[in-house]
Amino acid sequence: MTPSLKQGDLVGFVLKGQPQIGLLTSLKGSRAILRVAGTRREQQLASRELSILKQNHNMLEMETSLPTISEVRKLSLNSRDLIAGWRLLEGERRKSKTSPTALKITELAGLLLNNDDPIHLAALWFWLNSDQPLFRVRRDHMVEARQLIDLRRIRQLRRKQQSRAQQRLDALALLIADSPLSKDQWQDLPSDLQFTINRLIELADGPEDAFLADEQALQLIKDLKLGRSLSDLRYWLIKKGWRDPHDLTTLKGSIWTKSFEGSVQAQADQLLNKFEQLSFGGDDNRLDLSDLRTYTLDDHQTQEIDDAISLQCVDQDNWIWIHIADPARLIPVDSPLDLEARARATSLYLADGLRTMLPLSVAVEVLSLRAGRRCAALSVAVVLDESGCIAGTRVCRTWIRPCYRLTYEDGDELIELAPPGDEDLSTLASLLTTRQLWRERQGALLLEQSEGRFKVKDDQPELHIVESSPARRLVSEAMILMGTVIAEFGKRQNIALPYRSQPPTQLPSATELSQLIEGPVRHAAIKRCLSRGVLGTRPMAHFSLGLSAYVQASSPIRRYADLLAHRQVVAHLGGSVPLSEHALMEQLDVLEDPLRQAQQIQREDQRHWQKVWFLKHRHEQWPALFLRWLKPQDQIALVHVECLAMDLACKIHGLIDPSPGLALIMRVLVIDPLTDQIELVAK
Repeated sequence: MTPSLKQGDLVGFVLKGQPQIGLLTSLKGSRAILRVAGTRREQQLASRELSILKQNHNMLEMETSLPTISEVRKLSLNSRDLIAGWRLLEGERRKSKTSPTALKITELAGLLLNNDDPIHLAALWFWLNSDQPLFRVRRDHMVEARQLIDLRRIRQLRRKQQSRAQQRLDALALLIADSPLSKDQWQDLPSDLQFTINRLIELADGPEDAFLADEQALQLIKDLKLGRSLSDLRYWLIKKGWRDPHDLTTLKGSIWTKSFEGSVQAQADQLLNKFEQLSFGGDDNRLDLSDLRTYTLDDHQTQEIDDAISLQCVDQDNWIWIHIADPARLIPVDSPLDLEARARATSLYLADGLRTMLPLSVAVEVLSLRAGRRCAALSVAVVLDESGCIAGTRVCRTWIRPCYRLTYEDGDELIELAPPGDEDLSTLASLLTTRQLWRERQGALLLEQSEGRFKVKDDQPELHIVESSPARRLVSEAMILMGTVIAEFGKRQNIALPYRSQPPTQLPSATELSQLIEGPVRHAAIKRCLSRGVLGTRPMAHFSLGLSAYVQASSPIRRYADLLAHRQVVAHLGGSVPLSEHALMEQLDVLEDPLRQAQQIQREDQRHWQKVWFLKHRHEQWPALFLRWLKPQDQIALVHVECLAMDLACKIHGLIDPSPGLALIMRVLVIDPLTDQIELVAK
């Protein structure tokens, strides 16, 4: 314990890095009890941590003169006196060439101050413990003047620190400004700021928890006066030019952003170079249908052509042939291409283009059903009775040679005109219309309506409205028929397949539906009642398709579950053992996450470009029809905008109980794609 400490002393101490003053009220062994200046609380500290500022044992006198912290901080010491005192002590040291003279704080106060009242002593204590370069307080509470060489080193260090601080302030000003940084400005940023900004770019696409746990990143966010949310961060990155305004959060870091490399690309290259020379044992048993007039129908921009259709007349029976590309022939199970396709689960269709499940070169050149080329396919043949019921089927692996690569517009023309010698497509359309009517009698729901989708050209969204047409209905019904035949084949042969089903539901009554406008208004009332589809390995009814069993098997180049269905059928046809229900379900479970992610990405993609499109058309108005409330408490409703062919969430003012089909006028109230804001209103 310091012997000179006594009750009533004015003392200085450092608590949690901050200088403090207090009045020593009592001693308990090596512990001292202090009344801290400016507070009513007492503090207990080790006696060795205290520095005596003034010995005055009149407690009452000292209590009345004890200054507050704010009073001490307002008092400025005379800088000339402080410097003069330092020069005096340093000069004496240089003359005597001895170690620096050490003084008690009370002695230093006598040298530097003209006043020894408590507030000046406290101010000296605060100054000694500030960032001043002249004196240092030793562990034994003695004070000595720093040597000139130390003073110069400290001043040089301070100049560097001030320069760095100013450089940071200048950099922060650049970062706060709305304009992007030039290449030179970026290079001039301090390296620690560059590192933190790169970290922020990474965090912008990660989980919010990771962002909020990064202290360095949050400190920069605070310095930039940004909000502590990922949306605020993304908005700032876009303004600074470090993030594409059209980047999708859900797409970032997903498997669809990765290129096909290594063994995957090597296998793809091998197929490209040798696929025409490849032959397999099962190829000799394929049914050769190369002489049939075979059509493919797709949008003009479609690259993966995985389905085709033919008509064959045998003994006055019209057989509908539906051909699906056979990637199972060229892609072995668990090969690099197969594992990559399984990880992706599906091709991704975005406004700016396609992200494929398989390398595009393989999907387009090797696996697609290209016109004029002999192609391997898995085909089903169906003959219908007069009512549209299936009267006979065949399932086999085939060779086909597509004659025509048609767009839907080409197909509509051929169906309508039925030119002499090329009536097959018109006949097929008639047969499949009969089949559609049969399904409708079984309870199928025909909810066809135009659909608006955004596509991007030169970073600008264009609205494309897909209208129902004879060719589109033909292809749609043919693919449903394909799935029906494969499902019935699986049931008969007891093969595990990825069956798609939909539980039955109670729809609005015919009377209720008749009171609704036909089209989107009526469809919305029906869709609201439908249950979600179910994927399983056993056949079950599909309510909205009006089928007792159904398997999607029409797009094995684009959907991995369809490829699994093909492999099960092909295994049975070839005499090998298909996967068990358990093994198939395990593979289907693997697809669940990427399929869910793909759905989220595609939804975000269309929503983003919808906002960009509405920004461009924000001053327009559109006729709309009220469909139903989404959040009645917030007056948010679902409306159908016919000229856009879209159902949109919209805020409606002043309507208490609108009827479905009520005519409205919709406009944009708030729109900002960068901050993900859109608010549509109608009245």
